[in-house]
Amino acid sequence: MTALTLSTAGAATLRADAVVVGIAKGTGPKGGLVVAPGAEAVDKAFGGKLAGVLETLGASGAEGEATKLPSPSGLKAPVVLAVGLGTAPGKDEAFAAEVLRSAAGAAARALNGTKKAAFALPVEAAEDVAAIAEGALLGAYAFTAYQDGGKGAKAPLAEIALIGAKPRDKAHKAAAERAITLAEELNRARDLVNTPPNDLYPESFAAVATAAGKEHGVKVQVLDEKALTKGGYGGILGVGTGSANAPRLVKIAYTHPAAAKSLAYVGKGITYDSGGISLKPAGHNETMKCDMAGAAAVFAAVVTAARLGLKVNVTGWLALAENMPSGTATRPGDVLRMYSGKTVEVLNTDAEGRLVLADALAKASEENPDAIVDVATLTGAMMMALGSRTFGVMANDDAFRTAVHETAEEAGEQSWPMPLPADLRKGMDSPTADIANMGERMGGGLVAGLFLKEFVGEGITWAHLDIAGPAYNEGAPFGYTPKGGTGSAVRTLVRLAERTADGELG
Repeated sequence: MTALTLSTAGAATLRADAVVVGIAKGTGPKGGLVVAPGAEAVDKAFGGKLAGVLETLGASGAEGEATKLPSPSGLKAPVVLAVGLGTAPGKDEAFAAEVLRSAAGAAARALNGTKKAAFALPVEAAEDVAAIAEGALLGAYAFTAYQDGGKGAKAPLAEIALIGAKPRDKAHKAAAERAITLAEELNRARDLVNTPPNDLYPESFAAVATAAGKEHGVKVQVLDEKALTKGGYGGILGVGTGSANAPRLVKIAYTHPAAAKSLAYVGKGITYDSGGISLKPAGHNETMKCDMAGAAAVFAAVVTAARLGLKVNVTGWLALAENMPSGTATRPGDVLRMYSGKTVEVLNTDAEGRLVLADALAKASEENPDAIVDVATLTGAMMMALGSRTFGVMANDDAFRTAVHETAEEAGEQSWPMPLPADLRKGMDSPTADIANMGERMGGGLVAGLFLKEFVGEGITWAHLDIAGPAYNEGAPFGYTPKGGTGSAVRTLVRLAERTADGELG
């Protein structure tokens, strides 16, 4: 992974292959570009005319815009990369953390193939160090495990030097160390999402979790198909029965001796989703390796909490299965007896994520955590409602839903609170079983949330994150977000654990 250091050197004197500076749109009567704080030495090397040169080259200062130009004499780095920060903040205001995070990510992506870059972006506090470090490390990502690195291939930026940060300042140092840990685990989640399903299936995913547990002192328990059968996990088994790759339920638990609170994170881990007997049409199954992104996020969040030593107990439940059609697959009309004892009539085998989550939610409830949060690429309906960059937040407690939404925004992830209308529950009534796995078509994302609510233990606070939109980026990269797996929800889960450890959440 890309190395990151805090440097006391100046932007003009540090030896690097490129120096990154920020530019913004001026707010004065004449507008124009303004050079952001941190770039004073670089601007001086241009005779105070860096903004003018960039305007001549067509730079606008828009967020994410990156403009390269050769350095003048007086700079050790041969290339200057100016990255847009949007509109300059007003007097006594600072650039928002997400603006810095996104700009650093865009700069890192623009510097693929570069060995070392100095980042001279605005740094006023530890929060700025955290945002820039996080964005740069997440932007310097590439999934190359299946490529030979031949002609034309460019490796990610190898080394980042953060100028303006103070290596001996405890808050600055801690912010950088947290960013490194978070980025390493989030990028591992991205790797898992990007791994082809012929190599990532329930058993191999469980092996990755087991290895990480040994490395970081986290307890891992894996229930294989025999244990799942003995335990009565009808939802997980019902989804996985059509595949040659048997399902797994993985428990990954981090505990702290001084913890006063406990959280349970539950992740949907469909390592490939064909739709089962309710087969997806061509054009809808090519990216379905990403249907385990929720489990990847939960896995990454628990390991991150352990590595950060947070004073909170965090248990992850990875509900892993492969949804395939075959002579042994669950059929529409079949009834499954779930781990909770409830029966579910399966009307659509492509609504499988809620089935594996239901078993995991019921199991997680037995430990009576202070809160449960599940994460899943659950419904296309949520994508229709919120688009491809925002995940929906549902909960059985309005205050907790608000807290999760605010936590996501604080972490830099777009989310939106969604309701769980009681009137939609009737649509899942079944003449045969306790509940059906489908209800009304309109409001499908909310229906799925209502289904999951049925399997949460009584009196337990619960939230559901539907990350179907932002989990996998099929478009062009932007900011610190690559094409492919994004690591959606990891930062929200980690920040939620931090807030819980700090006593901010009841």
